[in-house]
Parts: sequence; C-alpha cells; structure tokens
Amino acid sequence: MAKKRKSGDGTVRLRKDGRWEGRIVIGYDDRGYPKTKNVLAKTKKECLEKLKALKEQCSQAKPDKIKPDMRFGDWMDFWYQNYSKPKLRPTTQTGYETKIYHHIIPELGDIPLNKLTQNDLQQFYARLKTNGRVRWREHYGPGLSDQMVRGCHAVCRTALEKAVQDGLIRVNPAIGCKLPPKKAREMQVLTREEMQRFLIQAKEEGYYELFLLELATGMRRGELLALQWDDLNFDTGELRINKQVYRTKDGLLISQPKTKASNRTLLLPASLLSVLQEYKQTVHSRWMFPSPVKPDSPLDPASVRSRLHIILEHAQCKQVRFHDLRHTFATTALENGMDVKTLSAIIGHVSAATTLDIYTHITDDMRHSAAARIDRGIGKVESQEDAPPESPKPAMTDFQPYKGNRRRAGTGCITQISDHLWEGRYSPVWPDGKKHSRNVYAHTREECEEKLKVLIEDMKREIAEVKASKNN
Repeated sequence: MAKKRKSGDGTVRLRKDGRWEGRIVIGYDDRGYPKTKNVLAKTKKECLEKLKALKEQCSQAKPDKIKPDMRFGDWMDFWYQNYSKPKLRPTTQTGYETKIYHHIIPELGDIPLNKLTQNDLQQFYARLKTNGRVRWREHYGPGLSDQMVRGCHAVCRTALEKAVQDGLIRVNPAIGCKLPPKKAREMQVLTREEMQRFLIQAKEEGYYELFLLELATGMRRGELLALQWDDLNFDTGELRINKQVYRTKDGLLISQPKTKASNRTLLLPASLLSVLQEYKQTVHSRWMFPSPVKPDSPLDPASVRSRLHIILEHAQCKQVRFHDLRHTFATTALENGMDVKTLSAIIGHVSAATTLDIYTHITDDMRHSAAARIDRGIGKVESQEDAPPESPKPAMTDFQPYKGNRRRAGTGCITQISDHLWEGRYSPVWPDGKKHSRNVYAHTREECEEKLKVLIEDMKREIAEVKASKNN
C-alpha cells in the first residue's frame, strides 16, 4: 500500500499519458474552492523535486510579515481571512470572528507564533472558563461555557496546524491540551398532551399551520421558513426541501442546505394537505409563511423563536427550543415504530448513524421492547398475570386557549409580535358574506391602537360604498 503523504505536502499521481503530476493547494477563492498549482515530470523522483521547489517558491511569495516570529494575533488574522473565511457560511463566520477577535487575539495576540506554548494555551482556556465573558456578564456570569472554551481551542488548533504545514513552527502546541468535558445539550420533547395544548394555543394566535407542519415533519427552522408554495405538490403530497433561510448582520439570506442529505422530498399525509390547502387561501405570497410586515419575504427566524416561547407560556407547556420540536417529531416517530433509516432520510441526516447517536435513549427502549416480544414469542404462552397491563387510550385535552384581555366587538384585535412590533387586525363581514382581514403595524401598542382606529373607519366606509353601489 502506498505511503500516505503528510498533510500540506501536496499530492503526486501518475497520469494516463505516463507523466507524473504533482499538485499543491496555494489558497482558496471567494466561494471556498481550493486554488492549486501543478508540476509535470517524467519520473516520480523528478516530480517530487519539482513539487518541493514549487512549495518553497509559493512560501517565499507570501507577504514578508508571514514568518515564524510574527505575532500569534497576526497569524490568526491571516489564517482566518485567507484560509478559513472563504470556506465558511456567513452564520459560521460570525462565530469564528467572535472567538478570534473577542477572545483569542486580545489574550494571546502579542505572543510570537514560534514561542507560543501548550502552557500558554492551557492558561488561556482556564481564564476563559473563570472570567472570559465579554458581554452579558450580569446575566450569565463571568465565565464562558464549556462549549465556547472547546470552540476557541478548535480554532487555535486548526490555525496552528496550518502553521505547521507551512513550516512556520515545528509542532502544534494545541495538541494535548486538557479541555472541559464535551456535554450534549439536554434534549427536551413535548408530551402528547403538551402538543395538543400547544397546537390549540398556536391556532388561537395564528401560527397553527406553521407549528403543525413542524411537528409533522421535523424540519429545521430555516428549512421550514424557506418553503414556497411551488415546493408543495397538492396532487401527490410531495414537499421539496431544497433551501433554507437564516439571519446575518446584513439581513435574511436564502441559501442551499448545508449537506446533500438535507435536499430531500417528503410525503405529507392527506389530513395535513387539507389543512395547508385551506390555509393557502388566506396567504397572498409565494412564501408559505410570509413576514407580516413584508409579504415578499419569509418570516424572520428570530421572530418565530420569540413567538414559540409566548405560545408555550400561554399553553402552560415547558419552555423548549425550536430544535426540540424536531426532537419531538423524531422521538414520536421512533416510539410509534418508524425505522431509523427512514427517519434519518426524513429529517435530513447524513447517515442513520447520526440519528442513532442522537436518539440512543429511544432506540435502547425499542431494543428492550423487541427483546421482551422475542422472549414471549419463544415461550409461546404468556400467563395472564405476566401480561403487561393494557395502557388506557389517551384522551383529548380539554384545554381552553389563552385569549388575553377581551376587546369590545367591532374594535379589532391587537397582538404583540416581538419586543418592538405590534400588529392590529380588523376582520369585518363584507357584502359577499365573507370575512376579509386587513392589518396595521406599529412599534408601540398606543401607536398601533391609533392606526387600527383609522383602518376600521376606512374599512367601514369602503363597505358602505360597496353596499350602496350594489343597491343602485
């Protein structure tokens, strides 16, 4: 078997024309694709010599400031801007920049690159853990989380590994550092009764279809909010998931899903299709869940998160993250007999192994149940007293949705959408016998009340004019 070349030394291969080709990566373009240079030779030995010379030439072409005794902070900035940033998604860039420019460079930036030691890094991680928080100290305390400390280490280790590959340092001082233990975030799922209360309250507040679709499919939040009506075929029930929406400092962006497995097609049940068909009649936008302020844009993921917590509170449910609704779907699916491979395809995991790793506790219960069934099958006869008691069929909840303070009839309704946005709505019966709604938006409740009064007067006048024209 051929000996594997050291990372950073390039690749060597024998071409079909009999010549040897050597190739190295010299950088990355704006889309994150590698930029390469190559050499050709008649023999492998000659090719290796040419490749080595090309690597030295490219190293000499780097800016003069790139040298072993440069400041570690300068190397971190150079590495991030030229090697890391071009390959990262905008949301990931924000996390990297926080770690590099808020924590790593202020603490370690003045140490020469070739003088940085494992002890320097170890002390840095300890300071982060005890007193590293820059913002929101009064809310979260002075120390950073274990996850953030591990994230800073990962960035340092990757940057230093590149320095080793470029010959700036001999060994990577980040290798071997002791880190806080890796802890998975606690998974919380809604019970059957909580899901019922949650959907009843969501219907009261105008978010029923959004959260029903989430609990029925387990989509990621960005995937759900990026859905357009063209993605759903009502005849076949097929729903295509091929994009996602996420927020950056420049606003909302639409992009392709992160992995190939995330591009998938789901089959929706007839009952859910019926709900969405009826809901579509009330939506005048290409987006399935448009922004109430800008109908030509999808809902903001941040506003959906805020609305989720409000609905959970009103429904008397425990507070969970939006991603826990995805866990709720997956857990319910496994408990009701769906196999892991099918579930993995539905929720867009790269492999079934990922699904098994996340939902080990559920699959363990399934294995115990299967073992018990096999045991009973081998015994063929099961005594009545050994038989498990039949669990009573769960009943529907009698929960009544929270409606807030009742307004006088004919004055519309006011809803707080977020900390800085209020919605006023008036839904009178028009001469055609149907209710038609119109909305106004404001930054304060008082401003919204004034706008709503004007809207109601205008709509009443318009209704009177329609009635008069019909009578004439």
